[in-house]
Amino acid sequence: MGNSTKYSPRKLFRSFAFAEGVTWTLLILGLLGKQFWAWPQNLVTTIGGIHGAVFLGYAVIAALVGVNQRWGFWKIVLGTALAIVPYATIPFERRVEKTGQLVGDWRKEHSGHARDDHWFDRLYRWFINRPALLAAALVVVVVAIFATLLIVGPPGGWPKSK
Repeated sequence: MGNSTKYSPRKLFRSFAFAEGVTWTLLILGLLGKQFWAWPQNLVTTIGGIHGAVFLGYAVIAALVGVNQRWGFWKIVLGTALAIVPYATIPFERRVEKTGQLVGDWRKEHSGHARDDHWFDRLYRWFINRPALLAAALVVVVVAIFATLLIVGPPGGWPKSK
């Protein structure tokens, strides 16, 4: 994240919000293809897996950028939860863009803001200053959540009946 133009919070968030919309389109097309054109289940499962990975990636990036931009807990929760609704990440992204809530670079140093003294903000800056380690940690989080969800199974199967 050293190159602030290429990896700015704004560009990273906008990319993931857009990708979430694209994977919703692929998922909906896959479901329609399975229903009306007998597309193979493996194809729909693969599309679903890609969508799931992007969904989780978006949630992690929304939280990361939300913390960086000081959106507040409930706005971060909202921005993350909107990924559940098809295409809702796009109007949310447009709204935070229009209201200037994506302006600025990564908070790599103490800004003088009182919240920067909190342990979480110090830890956040520590990770932001180590982008390779941060990326690896975020990938581990996404993979762990994804693997857990694969083990639990699809929502329609909860709880598993015998």
